[in-house]
Amino acid sequence: MDVVTLARIQFGATISFHYIYPPLSIGLGVMLVIMEGLWLKTQDPVYHQLARFWTRVFALTFAIGVATGIVMEFEFGTNWATYSRFVGDVFGSALAAEGLFAFFLESGFLALLLFGWDKVGRKVHFFSTCMVCLGAHFSAVWIVIANSWMQTPAGYHIVGDGLHARAEVTDFWQVVFNPSTVERLAHTICGAWCAGAFLVVSVSAYYLLKGQHLDFARKSIKLGLLVALVVSLLQGATGHISGKGIARNQPAKLAAFEGLYNTTSNAPLTLLGFVDEKNERVVGISLPYALSFMAHNDFHAPVTGLNAFKQEDWPPVAPCFFFFHGMVGIGMTMIAVTMLGLWYFHRGSLTEHRWLLWILVFSVLLPEIANELGWFAAEVGRQPWIVYGVMRTPEGLSEVVQANVVLTSLILFTFIYFLLFAVFIYLLNDKIQHGPHQDDLIPTGKLALPEPLARGQK
Repeated sequence: MDVVTLARIQFGATISFHYIYPPLSIGLGVMLVIMEGLWLKTQDPVYHQLARFWTRVFALTFAIGVATGIVMEFEFGTNWATYSRFVGDVFGSALAAEGLFAFFLESGFLALLLFGWDKVGRKVHFFSTCMVCLGAHFSAVWIVIANSWMQTPAGYHIVGDGLHARAEVTDFWQVVFNPSTVERLAHTICGAWCAGAFLVVSVSAYYLLKGQHLDFARKSIKLGLLVALVVSLLQGATGHISGKGIARNQPAKLAAFEGLYNTTSNAPLTLLGFVDEKNERVVGISLPYALSFMAHNDFHAPVTGLNAFKQEDWPPVAPCFFFFHGMVGIGMTMIAVTMLGLWYFHRGSLTEHRWLLWILVFSVLLPEIANELGWFAAEVGRQPWIVYGVMRTPEGLSEVVQANVVLTSLILFTFIYFLLFAVFIYLLNDKIQHGPHQDDLIPTGKLALPEPLARGQK
């Protein structure tokens, strides 16, 4: 393989592995705020136990996420130096804001969240939980802003020529609110909320299957299923909005998502099928008019096909089609699973349907796979551009990087990441097997005191 392909594989593998963890941290942050808030409101000790247990899991995902994310920053300088030079002013401002507004906020209050349970009052600890959750969301905001600028660049001009050309910010707020930021951010955040909620559902279903920690598991799975259903529905709504944005800003990407070669009115949306690239058609089951509606809120509107663009500007059609439809199919499955789970829980018969509990145990994989497929679809659909319509991917490669060097580092990083993943699974399983601590049913220290007394205790 040539150096461009190897460099792309390396960065893709790095960020794919890293992207397992931030959605879990963001989603669990929301669940922690809900659980601790319910404890403060109801004084039910099981909610306190829930918050304590899931805080330990949150700490694990946060730690692995930070460790795996650092590598990407170095890859910008080693493999993609020309690209980094070109977008440095734009990315620098966004990443600096991420450090100032997100990482410091999250990590600063993380100590209170993890170690302040018995040492600070209830309201102070709840405030720290909210700040950690907010910091995790701020991190997603600035990362999505930077990535969205690559999809729909705005608020800049180019200075210099050739290798010395660079994008210079002319309007910071146009960079922040570039044409795709808001819709992509909403869709990404909903995916993260799904990841956290389904992890709660999965572990709770496991305890119900084993007949362990039943009070904990019942409250946990009810809460997890409710949040999972709401955010899964929101995910579908934000996906529709995002689809309209893609049709407006990146029509070639949408055409690749659907394998649509010719501009078509009353365009159908494929439900199940595959792309026959040789004959430029899709074979499968489709829903008439649905693509026109998704793209333009009009069942009869024309949708631009790939043949309206130069073939050298086409994204890889078959992979885009697979990634997009895989994501959508999993999204529909998540809605169905959560609705079924809540129906049986409401009837009081969820524990009698062990087949469904096993499905819920493995449902934790659904949002993780959907998030990865969504990212693949967004980034592969942007090809052959590294900055859409401005810089092609090969142009961003470092001049001096060699294929054998990239291949060696790719093999080493892959090995290390497999080790990190094994450590993560081992530690997560260890926490699940130990389960919630019975001592957590009884708040101790300042948390055991009414708030006025907690403030007055020295």
